[in-house]
Amino acid sequence: MEIRRTPLYEAHVRLGGRMVEFGGYEMPVQYPTGVIKEHMAVREACGLFDVSHMGEVLLEGPEAVKNLNHLLTNDYTVMEDGQARYSPMCNEQGGTVDDLIVYRISPERYFIVVNASNREKDVAWMRDHISGQVKLTDVSDSWGQIALQGPKAQEILEKLTEKENIPEKSYHALFDREVGGIPCIVSRTGYTGSDGFELYVPASRTEELWNLLLEAGREYGLIPCGLGARDTLRLEASMPLYGHELSETISPLTAGLGYFVKMDKPDFIGKAALEAAGKPAQRRVGLRALGRGIPREHQDVYFNGQKVGQTTSGTHCPYIGGPAAMAIIDLACGEIGTKVEVDVRGRRIEAEVVKMPFYKK
Repeated sequence: MEIRRTPLYEAHVRLGGRMVEFGGYEMPVQYPTGVIKEHMAVREACGLFDVSHMGEVLLEGPEAVKNLNHLLTNDYTVMEDGQARYSPMCNEQGGTVDDLIVYRISPERYFIVVNASNREKDVAWMRDHISGQVKLTDVSDSWGQIALQGPKAQEILEKLTEKENIPEKSYHALFDREVGGIPCIVSRTGYTGSDGFELYVPASRTEELWNLLLEAGREYGLIPCGLGARDTLRLEASMPLYGHELSETISPLTAGLGYFVKMDKPDFIGKAALEAAGKPAQRRVGLRALGRGIPREHQDVYFNGQKVGQTTSGTHCPYIGGPAAMAIIDLACGEIGTKVEVDVRGRRIEAEVVKMPFYKK
């Protein structure tokens, strides 16, 4: 498979970004500042991320809502223009094809943002499962996407645009706006657990906006951030990552996303399988290591000497000042306060089931 580059590739190289392959793209994993400083900037000041590798899809037509409700587990019947709504997308077996965000542009136009590594798969899946008066268009290559994340994000954005171009409410977006004279979709969303924005910009003008934001944010401590900090931040915020907490064989109910699965909807792909399976035997939990060592992904978890599941993500979390992990383990030992053991490189260390998210702003 050909490795793609985002519109910001040259900018990352100039800034000394260490480039790696991720989701089919060459992306910066970190800059010379390092992951810890990048992470802390987002918690205490502001960080700038290239998220142009994400995919964007337009769903349009009189039967757009009907198709969304068939494809996705969440309910899209009642939404206002500009509102964003998260949802898993299930297969017939109740596993997860992807998790994504849908924005309503107008009653018959929806802007869908999918995970980079799943773009082609998702578009093919949607095309195979839509019907009636609806049109699906993959517009990913037309857009760049920049995430401005952290408590200073609003102040930085206000230097480049009018206040009326900035959504007040979380999970809301304003379409056809301008930031620094560049056309944008301005969305109050993010994947860090901190306040902030995701800016969708024409691909040809992404680098121009990136440079404007870095310059406007300099006095506020804004720095560019890579995939490393994006991962530690989302883990601190206990946000699932596809391929870890969600997969074709992990249902959104097992992943603890029941709030986004509307079983009272007439139907959606995977509903019958989820009903037939009943209450999941396992659940996603947060783990705090009590012994020395850092739990990582795909490490076995034990309770009373018996294997009860596996970690899905784990690392040292800079802001909370210690290691944290998420795991999918048997329901019987998933209560908060339960002591378990994690096999860290052949050595079992004690850990405790704790409340998620680990960090909350």
